[in-house]
Amino acid sequence: MTQEDFSKIAPTIPLQPGIYKYYDAADKIIYVGKAKSLRKRVSSYFNKTFTNYKTHELVQRIHRIEFTIVNSEQDAFFLENSLIKQFQPRYNINLKDDKTYPYIVIKNENFPRIYLTRQPINDGSEYLGPYTSVFRVRELLEFIRRAIPLRTCNLNLTRNNIERGKFKVCLEYHLGNCKGPCEAHQSKEDYDENIRQVRDLLKGNLSPVIRHFKEEMKQLADDLQFEQAEYVRKKIAYLEDYYQSKSVVTGMKGGDKDVFSIIKESDIAYVNYLMVRDGTIVQTQTNRLETHLDENVAEILVYAIQHLRQTFNSTATEIVVPFAIDYPEQNTEVVVPKAGDRKKLIELSEKNAGYFIEELKNKERLKINRNVDQVKVLEHLQTDLQLQDLPVHIECFDNSNFQGSYPVSAMVSFKNGAPSKKDYRYFNVKTVEGINDFASMKEAVYRRYKRLKEEQEDFPQLIIIDGGKGQLSAAMEAIEALELHGMITVVGLAKNIEELFFPGDQESLKLPYNGTSLKFIRKVRDEVHRFGITFHRNKRSKGTFKNELEDIKGIGKATADQLLKAFRSVKNIREKKLDELASVVGNAKAKVVWSYFNGSPD
Repeated sequence: MTQEDFSKIAPTIPLQPGIYKYYDAADKIIYVGKAKSLRKRVSSYFNKTFTNYKTHELVQRIHRIEFTIVNSEQDAFFLENSLIKQFQPRYNINLKDDKTYPYIVIKNENFPRIYLTRQPINDGSEYLGPYTSVFRVRELLEFIRRAIPLRTCNLNLTRNNIERGKFKVCLEYHLGNCKGPCEAHQSKEDYDENIRQVRDLLKGNLSPVIRHFKEEMKQLADDLQFEQAEYVRKKIAYLEDYYQSKSVVTGMKGGDKDVFSIIKESDIAYVNYLMVRDGTIVQTQTNRLETHLDENVAEILVYAIQHLRQTFNSTATEIVVPFAIDYPEQNTEVVVPKAGDRKKLIELSEKNAGYFIEELKNKERLKINRNVDQVKVLEHLQTDLQLQDLPVHIECFDNSNFQGSYPVSAMVSFKNGAPSKKDYRYFNVKTVEGINDFASMKEAVYRRYKRLKEEQEDFPQLIIIDGGKGQLSAAMEAIEALELHGMITVVGLAKNIEELFFPGDQESLKLPYNGTSLKFIRKVRDEVHRFGITFHRNKRSKGTFKNELEDIKGIGKATADQLLKAFRSVKNIREKKLDELASVVGNAKAKVVWSYFNGSPD
């Protein structure tokens, strides 16, 4: 849209607050913004010269403008953030945060259980969090288990079930980790008090919990129950020493605050968030944001604050930031501290953001070093196998069966020397009757590269067949049937002495046992074994496979399993004599099985 085009529609844009949406020629939203005055804000894009290339590029791409009038700047603020989340326009700030955060749920049930979840559902339960790390949540749950006895079972503790004596206390009761509500050893009121204590702990409100335990300890001591009083005293010490030492960072006065700091490097900004509750830092999180226009740090920080407060369900009315910002949310106070505890919190937040940036750089350096090392490994492999190209893409096949039955094939893919798990494939053998390793290998290789050929995907530079000359020959039959001979290097890896076979060669290639190339090939081979066995095990556990013995009329699953347990495979069972089978399953069933494989026993 040119300046001339815009000048025609400018008078139609209202002066009220609202949001504006820019669309490109394909009618796709490329930017969403908010404004106190829509006309003034939108006009600014067309009435000034931008030094930022990306902003100039945005204006050149604007084909159509839409706007929505709202009642206040705050409404525009929330609507803008909602639309950015929904449409993720190309030129808006992109907050790199695709994690699923864990919650602690207080289950909506009699005598509620407390546990970790990542999927809040609308079931009436109370979800506390989210939390920035699973480790932190598990630590909290372990801490609660030590301090406050709650049930962990999933029994249906209705009043009727308890009164009927339907349940018995378990080991947790005898260990002191549960007060036994299932046998009415703990009242509903007392259990609910424990739940209230958990809520206080999770919100960082330690005082009422410690006060409750001190009252309980005093009452136990007055009743001369000194052993129980000592147990409660240890809980108090645990709370004070463990929880407070981990959570309280400054000696500030109580109160709920959200503390934010920002560090900007070129087009990347890092925003740290400290959630302070009752004077205690209960959570910390640093997010990375990509900017696409010439947004200043204040605009970026406002966007991040709204996102983080919404993500972590914050209702704190005080927001502490390092510089003044225009944050329109009502019932909140923005504080820019010059000294004191709040200033210390800002410094701590900036320290956390700096640490996050340094960690990212360290990981990037390690990644670069790792990539260099992996390239060296692939270069060794290229030299040792005399490959024409560097094998940046390698695939490896293996067959798997269980006690001579249920054949499957598996394939793993390595790219740039590292596993590419999204490219792993498994194959249920479809065209092969019984156990035939060679035919199964041919089917798997054929199906894999037929698909790549049809979809015009890139082929690997190297294919490793886990097996000797027989499996290699079967794989080459598939390659030749697809007219791919000469386009891919295929080698077979013998299982025992780890020698390599090339198609058509009489002699094998023996690489140095502890050499770089063979170590890498072993790694690939071990990975395909792991993947194939895992797939096979999952299939068996789900009952996907059907035992051949179960096809015999009069033989059920229990008898089939009994025979396999004794003789290890269907092949062995087929070769056994009648009296050997009878020693396991009895004469009648032994005759049925023997007749199935050998004809009439007479």
